[in-house]
Amino acid sequence: MAKFGRDLDRFLRYLVETGGSDLHIKGGATPRIRIDGRINNLSREIISPQAVEELADMMMSDTDRERFRQDQEVDFIYEVARLGRFRINVYRQMMGLAIAIRHVRIKIPTFEDLNLPQVLYSLISRPRGMVLVTGAAGSGKSTTLAAMIETLNRTAQLNIITIEDPVEFSFKEKKCTIQQREVGHHTPSWSEALRRIMRQDPDVIMLGEIRDAETMVTALNAANTGHLVLATMHTMDATQTINRVLAFMSTESMNEVRYLLSATLVGVVSLRLLPLSGGPGRIPAVEVLIATETVRKMLLDPEATLNIRHVIADGFSQYGMQTFDQSLMRHYRSGKISIDEALKYATSPTDFRIKARGIDGQTGLDWSGFEAVKRDDDATVGQQDEPVDKPGKSRDTKASKGA
Repeated sequence: MAKFGRDLDRFLRYLVETGGSDLHIKGGATPRIRIDGRINNLSREIISPQAVEELADMMMSDTDRERFRQDQEVDFIYEVARLGRFRINVYRQMMGLAIAIRHVRIKIPTFEDLNLPQVLYSLISRPRGMVLVTGAAGSGKSTTLAAMIETLNRTAQLNIITIEDPVEFSFKEKKCTIQQREVGHHTPSWSEALRRIMRQDPDVIMLGEIRDAETMVTALNAANTGHLVLATMHTMDATQTINRVLAFMSTESMNEVRYLLSATLVGVVSLRLLPLSGGPGRIPAVEVLIATETVRKMLLDPEATLNIRHVIADGFSQYGMQTFDQSLMRHYRSGKISIDEALKYATSPTDFRIKARGIDGQTGLDWSGFEAVKRDDDATVGQQDEPVDKPGKSRDTKASKGA
C-alpha cells in the first residue's frame, strides 16, 4: 500500500501536468487517465482489489466512510499540498471497488479562458431569475458555474450561498460574501438546505445540480421571490432542458410550473466539449437560450414549446442566442475543429454538412443572422429584452428585489 500510495501522488501530479481531467482506478486493471476526452493507460501496473480498498479508505474521512457504508458510493474532495484539489467518487462494481478522480483546478477560469460567449455576462447580471447550465458529465458544467460565481465575486456586492455535493472550487471572497455548503457535511440534504436558505439572506443561490422535482420547485420559487439561482442539469440542449423540467412535475402541477418557468427563466447554457483540430486541448460548443418575451410566451404553450430551437437559431444577431450547430459552424469556419468532429456533435448533421459545403439547405434552420456577424466579434450581442447591469457595476440588491 505504501508503494501504491506514493504512485498515487505521482499519478495525480501527472494528471495535473498533462492537463488531464480524470483518473480511473479499479482492482485487476491498470490505472487509466483521460486527456482531451480520451482514455489512455497510465502505467502497466495491475492494481489489486485490496490495494484499491486500502487507497479508498486512506482518502476517506469518518463521515465519508459512513456515507459509503450506507449508500455503497460516496463523493468527496481530496487535497494534495502544492498540487491541488481532486473530486473523488468511490463506488462498487463487479470487480470490487473503483475510484474515479477528477482534477479540480485551483485557479477559477474566466469566461474568456473557457472560450465561452460574452452573452453569459448579461445572464448573470440579472438581479433575479434562474440560469441553468447543462450538458453531459465532463462537459464543463461545474467549471462554467464556478466562472459565473467568480465573475460576480469580482464585480458585484452580493451574498452568495452555494449548495454542492461535494464542494469543488474553493472561492476567496472579493466583493461578495460567499458561503459554500456541502450536502452531508454542512446540511443533511438538498431539500433541507433549500428550505432554510431563505433565512440566510441570499442574493445568489448556486445549486451544484438539480436532481428531482422537489429541488426544482424550490429553486423556481426562490427565483420567483427575488433571487438569482444558478444551477446545473444533466440535459443535452436547451429544448431537452425545458422538457426535463416539465417532466419532473405531475399533471396537476404542470400549468403552475409552466407559469413559474416562464416568469423566472433567464437562460439556458448547454455545453459539449470537442477536441481541437491539430493539437491538444478542447473547446466548447455552446448553445444559448435567452428567455425573451417570445420565449416566455412559448413556455406557457405546450405546442409552441416544441419550436424553441428555431427561436434560438433566429436570435443570434439581436439577443446573442445560438444553437449548437451555429456554435460548431463558427469553430469549423475558424479552423478550430475538424468537419468530422463537427458532424459527430452536431444536432442536425445532414443540415450541417450541406451548409459546410456552401449550399443553402431547406431544413428551416436559419444561419443568416449568425453568419452575418464577424467571427471575432463575440462581444457584440445586440439588444436585450430589458436593461441589464454590466460586469463591474455594483447592484443595489435590496432595492432590486423589491418588497
